[in-house]
Amino acid sequence: MTNPGSYLKEEVRNKYSEIAVKSNKGCGCGCSSDSDPTDFSENYKKLDGYVKEADLGLGCGIPTEFADIRKGDTVVDLGSGAGNDVFVARSIVGDEGEVIGIDFTDEMINKANRNLSKLGYKNVSFKYGDIENLPLEENSANVVISNCVLNLVPDKNKAFAEIYRVLKKGGHFCVSDIVTSGDLPDKLREVAALYAGCVSGALKQSEYIEIINSSGFKNVSIKKSKANDLPDDYLLEHISPVELEEFKESGAGLFSITVVGYKK
Repeated sequence: MTNPGSYLKEEVRNKYSEIAVKSNKGCGCGCSSDSDPTDFSENYKKLDGYVKEADLGLGCGIPTEFADIRKGDTVVDLGSGAGNDVFVARSIVGDEGEVIGIDFTDEMINKANRNLSKLGYKNVSFKYGDIENLPLEENSANVVISNCVLNLVPDKNKAFAEIYRVLKKGGHFCVSDIVTSGDLPDKLREVAALYAGCVSGALKQSEYIEIINSSGFKNVSIKKSKANDLPDDYLLEHISPVELEEFKESGAGLFSITVVGYKK
């Protein structure tokens, strides 16, 4: 029997590879249409370090906004894509720091490295790696960031355990991600394209925070939360009118959150 986690990883990998090759923008969390309602991305254009070619519109927040990154820090970006958050973080750490982007899609890493070659930074690198088994030494990072990616990892307990492992004592993470306020209909979770679009991989907010706490992090707090309502016509492409009505009555919903936690 095929491992469900392996299958979902492959779906995500294929989706992001396609996006990297086509360089589609405006499709939060891996969708591929400028008008897709799962576009939860935010505007980066006024941020220091912004690189247009690195911004594929795949996020659901701006983790560097609350990451308390400082000059000289070593920062790791999980699911770094074409380098959008990496280059913003580089503008903060300066020449004295280091920024490492981790991605498990060759096409994204290639695209990020092409962007890097134009910038000429010597303290930025992109590495191939699985978030559930990071290619990094323990106690090596001051800050870990991620933007709408951990949601796509099948084993989120492993993901946060790895974040805890690679952070230095006193270090912290800042992650933007999608969570729910209730249960999504099963049919939404069964659609692989939605999973790669950040929707059907969403956990309840309480479950998400519990995983973080159980990983050993302290002073966990949500810095920003924004509701993301999906239009009825979009939902009806995947569920029946009766199921839509039940979904609405359940009070379930999607939220973009940015959360931080500290390794004491």
